[in-house]
Amino acid sequence: MTVLITPKRFHEAEGVDDWRVLWSVAFALYRTGDFATGVRLVAEIGRLAEEAGHHPDVNLRGAVVEVRLVTREHWSLTEADLLLAQRISATAKGLGVAADPGATRTWEFALDALDVDRVRAFWCAVLGYEMVGDSDIADPDGLYPPVFVQQMDVMRTGRNRIHIDVGVPHEQAEARVAAALAAGGTLVSDRNAPMHWTLADPEGNEVDLATWVGRD
Repeated sequence: MTVLITPKRFHEAEGVDDWRVLWSVAFALYRTGDFATGVRLVAEIGRLAEEAGHHPDVNLRGAVVEVRLVTREHWSLTEADLLLAQRISATAKGLGVAADPGATRTWEFALDALDVDRVRAFWCAVLGYEMVGDSDIADPDGLYPPVFVQQMDVMRTGRNRIHIDVGVPHEQAEARVAAALAAGGTLVSDRNAPMHWTLADPEGNEVDLATWVGRD
């Protein structure tokens, strides 16, 4: 039986000082000192995850290892996340790897919309994302930032519009443009194509779909 836990319950537990809950996900960031130590830590995390039958997201960059824990079926923390967090922390300590909990962070794009479904459909097409819940879209592989589409009764004025640059493989660019247009978008400019196309969603939020073609 899956037991959901609150962020408060998670942080009150022993052995999770390395971790910070951001939104509904527990994050830990370890500074390994060198890449080889990071690889060893990731290998140990993999072993623990297989033993537990519960798998975190792990990101190794140079001398930094970031770990994210959440139970995706519920998009919430569970006892399984807590137990694995405790074991990962103990393993990192055994390897002499220090956590830097103050450096954990996450972010998402947020878009105001009068018609959430239409705007979400456009951004799913542009980014290659999937619908999540009633107001979000997310990368199916969990590699890139999610987008929250916020329902508005009246569009606010006097604020900046969000502009996003999206790099895509050059051989996929025209198909991605076509998908975005089919999802209700408009072509603002193709003057710089195939370096980039500027598109807008049904409510005017813009994105540049960019490739390497034409760049030095």
